[in-house]
Amino acid sequence: MGRPLSRLEARLKLSIIMPVRNEAAGIVDALTPLQPLRGELELILVDGGSSDDTVALAAPLVDQLIQSAPGRATQMNAGAAIAQSEWLLFLHADTQLPTNFLELLPAADAASQWGRFDVRLSPSSPMLRVVAWMMNWRSRLTGVCTGDQAIFVRRALFEQVGGYAPIPLMEDIELSKRLRPHGRPLCLHERLTTSSRRWQQNGTLRTIVLMWWLRWRYWRGAPVEKLAQRY
Repeated sequence: MGRPLSRLEARLKLSIIMPVRNEAAGIVDALTPLQPLRGELELILVDGGSSDDTVALAAPLVDQLIQSAPGRATQMNAGAAIAQSEWLLFLHADTQLPTNFLELLPAADAASQWGRFDVRLSPSSPMLRVVAWMMNWRSRLTGVCTGDQAIFVRRALFEQVGGYAPIPLMEDIELSKRLRPHGRPLCLHERLTTSSRRWQQNGTLRTIVLMWWLRWRYWRGAPVEKLAQRY
């Protein structure tokens, strides 16, 4: 049996962990929709060494704000280490959850151990709608989830598998591989909205080819550090 929940843990349904670095331009917009749920969930922001006003802007809008070494995996592990809730949800700063997301999480006695949301890219286009559809169905078929889909996981299981691997890229895919033996992910049909800026800046087709090439090289065993240089 696991340890009993503290009073605080029993009251909080979820800890949202957001890794950030130099997100001043959008951090208030990212955190504002979550403010009405303060008290039901815990907001943890992990700054990886911002040189702008991210920390000052975010401080009044979160429950815990800590510093860590830069690197998304490192930052998310640091946030998980201080989380107070049974469930962890890892949220990118450019992603907005559906308004009813808290109601969608599995109940305390549910069999589901981890999962993610469907994704919508914004601003969108016909090609980006296809990209989102492919992302959603790929994870349903493979049981591999990405950070853009807001992975959520029971804290006990996250700790059991050792958290995110301290690698600069593919940390979400690597975590999925270690979570799958404990059950397939709960793939929620409700869609969150995440920024398509990466596709817009680099070109949709070019980004698709790059992402698939990186994944193929990763599955072939290429060093993640070298892949990160091409990202």
